[in-house]
Amino acid sequence: MKRMRFFSVLVILLSLNACGGAGEDEAQADPNKLVPVEGGKFSGGVLNINSIEDYTSLFPASINDIYSTHIATLGYEGLLRLNQKTLEIESCVAESYTIDKSKKIYTFKIRKGITFFDDECFVDGVGREVTASDFKYCFEFLCSNSEFNKWSSIFRDRLLGANEFSTGKSKEVKGIKVLDEGTLELTLVEPYAGFPHLLTMVATSVYPKEAVEKYGHKGMQNKIIGCGPFIPSTIENGKNVLFVKNEKYWRKDEFGNKLPFLNQVAISFIKDKNEELQAFKDEKLDMVWGIPVEEVQNIMGTLEEAKDGKNTEFEVQSINSLNVQYYGFLNTSEVFKDVRVRKAFNYAIDRDSLVDFILLGEGIPAHHGFVPEMKGYPSKSVKGFDFDLAMAKKLMSEAGYPGGKGFPEITLNLNASGGINEKVADALTGMLNENLGINIKLQLMPMSELHPKVEKGQLDFWRFGWIADYPDPSNFLYLFHSKNIGAPNEASVNYFRYSNPLFDKMYEASLREIDLEKRMELYALADQILMDDAVIMPLYFNLDIRLIDPNLKDYDINEMQYQDLAVVYYKIESKATKENVRVYENLAPEEE
Repeated sequence: MKRMRFFSVLVILLSLNACGGAGEDEAQADPNKLVPVEGGKFSGGVLNINSIEDYTSLFPASINDIYSTHIATLGYEGLLRLNQKTLEIESCVAESYTIDKSKKIYTFKIRKGITFFDDECFVDGVGREVTASDFKYCFEFLCSNSEFNKWSSIFRDRLLGANEFSTGKSKEVKGIKVLDEGTLELTLVEPYAGFPHLLTMVATSVYPKEAVEKYGHKGMQNKIIGCGPFIPSTIENGKNVLFVKNEKYWRKDEFGNKLPFLNQVAISFIKDKNEELQAFKDEKLDMVWGIPVEEVQNIMGTLEEAKDGKNTEFEVQSINSLNVQYYGFLNTSEVFKDVRVRKAFNYAIDRDSLVDFILLGEGIPAHHGFVPEMKGYPSKSVKGFDFDLAMAKKLMSEAGYPGGKGFPEITLNLNASGGINEKVADALTGMLNENLGINIKLQLMPMSELHPKVEKGQLDFWRFGWIADYPDPSNFLYLFHSKNIGAPNEASVNYFRYSNPLFDKMYEASLREIDLEKRMELYALADQILMDDAVIMPLYFNLDIRLIDPNLKDYDINEMQYQDLAVVYYKIESKATKENVRVYENLAPEEE
């Protein structure tokens, strides 16, 4: 959809009453049309957004990348959700829940009348009501050892009986009980304050057993049969995905308006960031994440000018993201099994120069561990790596590679992500070559190919990013838990094949700790162990900048790139209050 022009929609305002009425049918006939509803909002319109990478899977239990998450969460929902603006936990398919005095038994009341999307897997093709038994089915799969379950760590060691189920000692998970079809009871092994956050993740979304029986877990990788706000009408990975409004969706806003507001969400797959930005300028996209660094000075003068409303054709939103960019080592490989080599790599790169001159200030150097700054977390207490050329050379020499002599040529595997990853890689491999005397080749591949290879331990050295699934340090640290190491050649969320009993002990103790301040201190100690072992190369924490159509409302930015498009709407602005003028010269990186 071309960005809605003010003069083209004023007629709609004159012809529709505040409740919509007959205008609802008119809006459905033309998805671009806007219909006024209560609270000064509007129903209708098409949101055009882009994914810089193909998705890897759309089946909830198989999703562990942000690109797949953004698509799948348009159609899938679970017991709980996050608030897009505050990231606080809210009710979702569960209308309420209680916790007993032991802090181990959670009882969820399932909303009545929520139905799955219509699909051939159901009798007569009509989606049936979501029940507590559906959650039991989905949660037990998350406790399985299936190759399509990438999230066995969610409930293992947490839900009572999850471990016995995964090993085949039990046919059911003891801690998952259906008291009746409207009531689900979950029992933990021991109290865990962060448990509700786990139930906001896309992995814990609900889907029907009938769909899996008809299409299989493999077939579900390219299907979405949920109960969320949007229903997919077209799914072509790498080409386009189109969602339409779920007319049976259960939510309403604070004014009683039926959600979602948008008629359609169209997702393209433009892989080049400059092309993506041009598509936004050409009004083919309504929002774009991340600005190509070479375009920053051309597009932006100061963020403050844009935020003050001087730019009338797009708005700029920026936030320090819970997103770390890093280079990973396979700790069991011949090249990187020596901690001295891993430390040398970390000391040999100048993170400050990377952020200042390559990213042009769009990031925060990762000097204090793997976990980003977040509320309550003492990140500054974690001592990471500063640029120390003398130490880097000393460690390489001690490892048997003085001046890089004898060190094999290695390959850094990465996805392009619109080109920014290549720019960073060129800079960092240049530093490693100059400072350590080693040669590193770059191997580009799409994330859909890179991710499975990393999961199976087939690569020694790679680039990844990790953005929080929920705002807690445990979501970053669990990647390094030795219990998350799979069998050889099997997918593992512990990509590094890192195992340290001391780290495991500290991490497990943090999960058991109820006191928030003490738990955060334990998290920091675990993070410090990762730095002492130089398990990975933390590079920088993202400063997320996005441009959006100013007519889009309630599209709040947050630290997790979490999106709730059900509440997003287009607002018609009068020409008397907003001039139709483009300004692309007045934006620039925000000063720290």
